[in-house]
Amino acid sequence: MKSNKEKMIQVIIPSVFKELLTLKKRIKLYYGGRSGGKSYAFADSLLLKGREEKLFIVCLREIQSSIKDSVKKLLEDRINHYGFQDYKVFETKIENQMTGTVFSFKGLRDQDPQKIKSLEGADIAWIEEAQTISKKSFDILLPTIRKPNSEIWISMNRELENDPVWVALGANPDENTFVKKVNYYDNPFCPQEMIELALKTKKSAPDDYAHIWLGEPVSEASCKLIQPLLIKKAQSGQFFETSSPLVIGLDIARFGDDESVFCFRKGRVVERFEVFKKKDTVAIADIASRYLEELHPKKLFMDIGANGAGVYDILTDRGFAPQIKGIFFGAKASNPDRYVNKRAEMWDGILSFLSQDLPVLLPPDEMLFADLTSVNKKYDPMGRLQLESKEEIKKRLGRSPDRGDALALTFAAPVYETKETSFQKTHLFGAGCIQAADLFPKSRYYGW
Repeated sequence: MKSNKEKMIQVIIPSVFKELLTLKKRIKLYYGGRSGGKSYAFADSLLLKGREEKLFIVCLREIQSSIKDSVKKLLEDRINHYGFQDYKVFETKIENQMTGTVFSFKGLRDQDPQKIKSLEGADIAWIEEAQTISKKSFDILLPTIRKPNSEIWISMNRELENDPVWVALGANPDENTFVKKVNYYDNPFCPQEMIELALKTKKSAPDDYAHIWLGEPVSEASCKLIQPLLIKKAQSGQFFETSSPLVIGLDIARFGDDESVFCFRKGRVVERFEVFKKKDTVAIADIASRYLEELHPKKLFMDIGANGAGVYDILTDRGFAPQIKGIFFGAKASNPDRYVNKRAEMWDGILSFLSQDLPVLLPPDEMLFADLTSVNKKYDPMGRLQLESKEEIKKRLGRSPDRGDALALTFAAPVYETKETSFQKTHLFGAGCIQAADLFPKSRYYGW
């Protein structure tokens, strides 16, 4: 295609997406796994169509708190990539100066019925991340896009078996609906690093591979991060001695009805929880000081969001800085390629802890059981583990999962302790996964 200055611009769209530009259907639904190239293909195709004729194109998602949440940045990047001089980017819209095409960006949940009517003149509606669209939003949107010859383009990575958009359109498509699955191996532009990561996941975690890379949905039960049987097994185990160092996790109450919870874990044994209600910052700091002085934990990991920052400051002033570490749940994970944030990483630490072949022990606490089974998981567009928000959990559970968060904090970072024995220097890992006896056969200890 030529630009205004007759400069030849070559745009290559993978052939798997050819129906976007060649097929006349009311609805075009593309789904699949990570790195299939759906977003790029949709953006490029819409930019090309917008250069050919005047179109009103609305780009939709369930929640758009700001324009940054939309695909506007992606469209801008593609405009710059190809050097399209006929497109002009404004703060909240994109216009083609030659054809008059306009791109608009909206969040469906934020639209009241009157605002939804403004979409009636749309020629093309692109619903991005359609797996997040609620049934209510979709039921309102579908009849609203009703201009003659208008189209609805849908891109999604399936999350659940009963995703509303999939149930309505993808499960049993009618003659006006085109459905196509696209995965990373269909994308000629898929980076080699992504291919290698996909193959690695295929080998190490087949279920994750099917969901993240092949676009297979997960069942409602498998949405839970931690399955109940793992918890029941750990809660029904027999106590066993451990020489692993003590690690304490402290989740500090954020609101009046939340609890401040201390979790005491030695390696594979979670010894107990101590729960305190309606304690102010100084009172919690006093309790923490007592535990630090009397129990000498190797590390105390504490939530420093909201009220936690004050407790942390007091403990630091009292000289406990070497023994404590402040953690923001929303902070960047140690492994940002795998986890959306620190919270997801720490809770996955609980899952790994409970999934080991080695014995683990949890106290038979019903509220702990409820906390650990309350958290649902999902994956972001980059395939990283993400947990549902605390607000969502609190609505369903009726309270904050404070015991679960306190346990998660004990997995914030590795904890090591070194001891001299009569045989060798022994490293005991605070996660309770590896001890010297696991690393060396007995013959190495006794010279057999």
